[in-house]
Amino acid sequence: MTEQVFLVTGVSRRVGIGAAVARTLAADGHRLLLTGLPGYDDAQPYGGDPDGVPALLAELGDAVDHVPADLLDPAVPADLVAEAVRRHGRLDAVVAVHAYSTTTSLGELDPGEIDRHLLVNVRATLLLADAFAAAFTAGAGGRLVLFSSGQRLGPMPGELAYAASKAGVENLTAQLAPLLMPRGITVNCVNPGPTDTGYAPPDAHAAVAALFPGGRWGTPQDAARLVRFLCSPEAGWITGQVIDSEGGFSPARVTRRPPGTPDVQ
Repeated sequence: MTEQVFLVTGVSRRVGIGAAVARTLAADGHRLLLTGLPGYDDAQPYGGDPDGVPALLAELGDAVDHVPADLLDPAVPADLVAEAVRRHGRLDAVVAVHAYSTTTSLGELDPGEIDRHLLVNVRATLLLADAFAAAFTAGAGGRLVLFSSGQRLGPMPGELAYAASKAGVENLTAQLAPLLMPRGITVNCVNPGPTDTGYAPPDAHAAVAALFPGGRWGTPQDAARLVRFLCSPEAGWITGQVIDSEGGFSPARVTRRPPGTPDVQ
């Protein structure tokens, strides 16, 4: 692949999907601006990765930078796009791995917590798309890759706000694709299914693995390889799609995501 400039959100833990995407794209020789909010992960039950960002930067080399950013701030999406262009002269692709996810169950809903889900997962994603579209001038080869969790395939009763917000991301894929294709940008969304990012205890890990026909969880690398393809020239005719790349995971036998699955802002 020809060298491209990527903005990748949701990068903080070395075992996360965002880090796997960064490794895969960096290995192809691309230049990356990564962003994330490590403090968000630090506060989650699965715990953060205090050395994650420095270690990842040391691993990936000089073509990769990281800036911490809180996507609750409405100015941040445009600032990130502008920073990528300032550092590298252009921006070819945005991979939006970020997410805000906490427990939001019926009967215990908090309005502020619902708002945070919608602001980070929907508003920030839409503002990223808008800023990227304005900054992209190449006329062809642009890529916008979003992330979902397959909400339309089964319930997530303990994470109602998250499910609603990610359903919005899936809909944005359909809405943005015809608007951005004339500008040379494809828009697709990845549903990676349950992904092993090191959070599940052994008994839960084994139980979820049994729900996959292949007997194993998805890995961050599985998602990263799909991102790599969607950002390649070979995927230039694919747009407006939500791709369920989850190894045959059976939504009829379990809720869409086991409690405590980490997603990162």
